[in-house]
Amino acid sequence: MPWSLALPHVILTNPYLAVATPITAGTAVALLTNRKQTRGTYTELQQPPLSPPGWLFGPAWTVLYGLMGYASHHATTTASQSFSLAVRDANAAGQTLYTTQLALNFLWMPLFFGLGRPALALGDLTLLAGNVGALMVQWWTADRTAFWCLVPYAAWLGYAGYLNAGCGILNRWTVPTGKQRSE
Repeated sequence: MPWSLALPHVILTNPYLAVATPITAGTAVALLTNRKQTRGTYTELQQPPLSPPGWLFGPAWTVLYGLMGYASHHATTTASQSFSLAVRDANAAGQTLYTTQLALNFLWMPLFFGLGRPALALGDLTLLAGNVGALMVQWWTADRTAFWCLVPYAAWLGYAGYLNAGCGILNRWTVPTGKQRSE
């Protein structure tokens, strides 16, 4: 198998690992970004209209990570059972796009809350949305179930873009980091 930038095949073919991996990694990123400081920062920021309460993010991301993990598993197993080269090729590209979108996703919180750089976080979110769009195109060809599992994620990314840009504008593109808040 040629080199690729994709999660190990064993993760994608095991339904439990496929679902648990993004949930666990996303939780780890949140905890490493200093969850307590993040909550305080979120409540202090000027928020655009229709901003959700802070407690909603954990459950929402758990569901979204679970759906994307299941989608990766479903697309991988569907492609491995397919005789179509187009489906297998679309899934190979999809696995790389899936892995890179996870990396971009996990980068957002440290950029926004850890470094206090909402403009960089919005740039990351823009790249992430493009990556997810490309992934959805691949999975439309390889596995429609996987495609539809990503629809709520794509919608949430649009909403997150609105929130990120709104917070950036309302807070003059600065977010106090943990060090700045304690001074």
